[in-house]
Amino acid sequence: MDESPEPLQNRGLVLVRRQRPAPRGLCEMLKARLWRSCSCSVLCAWALVQDLLPVTSWLRQYRPREYLAGDVMSGLVIGIILVPQAIAYSLLAGLQPIYSLYTSFFANLIYFLMGTSRHVSVGIFSLLCLMVGQVVDRELQLAGFDPSQDGLRPGANSSILNSSAAMLDCGRDCYAIRIATALTLMTGLYQVLMGVLRLGFVSTYLSQPLLDGFAMGASVTILTSQLKHLLGVRIPRHQGPGMVVLTWLSLLRSVGQANVCDVVTSTVCLAVLLAAKELSDRYRHRLRVPLPTELLVIVVATLVSHFGQLHRRFGSSVAGDIPTGFMPPQVPEPRLMQRVALDAVALALVGAAFSISLAEMFARSHGYSVRANQELLAVGCCNVLPAFLHCFATSAALAKSLVKTATGCRTQLSSVVSATVVLLVLLVLAPLFHDLQRSVLACVIVVSLRGALRKVWDLPRLWRMSPADTLVWAGTAATSMLVSTEAGLLAGVILSLLSLAGRTQRPRATLLARVGNSAFYEDATEFEGLVPEPGVRVFRFGGPLYYANKDFFLQSLYSLTGLDAGCMAARRKARGSEWEVGKGGPARGKDLGPVSSRAALAPAAAGFHTVVIDCAPLLFLDAAGVTTLQDLRRDYGALGISLLLACCSPTVRDVLSRGGFLGEGPGDVAEEEQLFLSVHDAVQTARARHRELEATDAHL
Repeated sequence: MDESPEPLQNRGLVLVRRQRPAPRGLCEMLKARLWRSCSCSVLCAWALVQDLLPVTSWLRQYRPREYLAGDVMSGLVIGIILVPQAIAYSLLAGLQPIYSLYTSFFANLIYFLMGTSRHVSVGIFSLLCLMVGQVVDRELQLAGFDPSQDGLRPGANSSILNSSAAMLDCGRDCYAIRIATALTLMTGLYQVLMGVLRLGFVSTYLSQPLLDGFAMGASVTILTSQLKHLLGVRIPRHQGPGMVVLTWLSLLRSVGQANVCDVVTSTVCLAVLLAAKELSDRYRHRLRVPLPTELLVIVVATLVSHFGQLHRRFGSSVAGDIPTGFMPPQVPEPRLMQRVALDAVALALVGAAFSISLAEMFARSHGYSVRANQELLAVGCCNVLPAFLHCFATSAALAKSLVKTATGCRTQLSSVVSATVVLLVLLVLAPLFHDLQRSVLACVIVVSLRGALRKVWDLPRLWRMSPADTLVWAGTAATSMLVSTEAGLLAGVILSLLSLAGRTQRPRATLLARVGNSAFYEDATEFEGLVPEPGVRVFRFGGPLYYANKDFFLQSLYSLTGLDAGCMAARRKARGSEWEVGKGGPARGKDLGPVSSRAALAPAAAGFHTVVIDCAPLLFLDAAGVTTLQDLRRDYGALGISLLLACCSPTVRDVLSRGGFLGEGPGDVAEEEQLFLSVHDAVQTARARHRELEATDAHL
């Protein structure tokens, strides 16, 4: 091991610096990376295949005796849950149920091949369905369609056109899926591009309070959008800011026209579903498999609607024809992709954030690791490839992932089983849901929002922990409800960044005192019985020192010590005081103080002769921070006060050295006398130096 001969000493402790290797130039670094990327061999090609398709790695190590039973069971349960949810969530997206089934089928297969998480369930997600539905409704209105015509009613056709849309070559449902696939393709391209550029870390900037607030606001919006199906009323579908408020006003005006059949059906289904969910939550430790309540309710409701002829006799809106089989692939229209390119940004960020956060959460709880960038590629491909097959945007979903884990899932082979269940419905069983009432589907959607809506009860605890996070949660939720989901996401990001900036701009600043006769120092305002060091002020700044908080740093230091060194030094310089110190600062000599001992005793009126800054919480310094410390040392030196730094991290030391705060070399005497390994070392050294100055002054 190569070592430099310059030691860094403090009170008997010796640190010997390692000799750092010479940094490589930019051209050399780029050349090496390019060579590694372009070098080709069988091993490199196989490693690339394993990176892009993780299934080729873990499937060879699959243990059927240990894993197969749990994977099959969880796959069957998720498949049973997926079918009613897929049909129900088509209401949110403004699309026909068959497209939701397509989406669930292809997303499970693609994530099986490309995902790195063993437990995440990727498919239709209520928040993304809502965002897709809002874009679809807007584009339908611009094309001249009536978005409110989304169900079969007596005497109504689901492809009603306005005169301005007569020139289009397809009806409403056809145009709606074209919009959705264009939006999905753009969303997937953004996510794939983020994965290729290694931008998986971007999703970490969407904090948990932001995501919870966004989920809360979007859940209220979803609940509002489903009330018309629960009541069986026909109201205009509002768009833009204030959509939730306008929808509630329309509902209040139309409540007298509610369909009695739909109201009774909704009441019964909600009561059954909520009661079953509560029982499942209460006895979940005794149930090996969650109760398939949604499927049972849908089957029973479909039978009652079919044999009771509720659509013909009472005018209850039903799902309508659901075709079987697969449609031929179709390329999304470039014109529509341009129109929805900006909307796809929000979908890409939300989908990526939820997918990565869920994958990392389950990986931590089960003791394995995931790759954020590969997750972006996997979720992106779950959107890019199915966009050509009449599918819409997908991501990981928390509720289904939790069920998947609880039912014994061990690998993503369970996704293949779930896809098989959906395939069976697509090929055989789909037409059986023709008479299923839309009010029943709305009940399934509303009950699925329980988890997100319950998070409002976490606000008191969140407020006690962090008021700033509570404001982020509330601001994101309120903006999502009152303006739009995209605006809510943007507001949450801005509030999170402002919260982060506020915490670093005004961190906690305190004076420290000694804990008894120990070598430890703590906040004198927080603990009783601490002993202040006579003649020494120990200052702790609980954050980085940079351009945004340098003024607050000085204000806090001057306020706590009771001496504005900047103003005092300026006054003395203006008056030409006899105590003025020349250019030789504390770092230029071993004494670190003024040249005259008389000047060194001058700060006795201020009550201290040395200021020690505890740099342990100092995460980083920028150029403005280094300049602030240099000016502070100069002002204190003009007053005969020494400035010492303790507990500096190697990063802070390097910045101080490069910024000219220390001597030229890393082992210069100035560094030894200016920086200390602990606060106690700095305090003891300051007191010893002051005693030397007092003795010298007495001798003179």
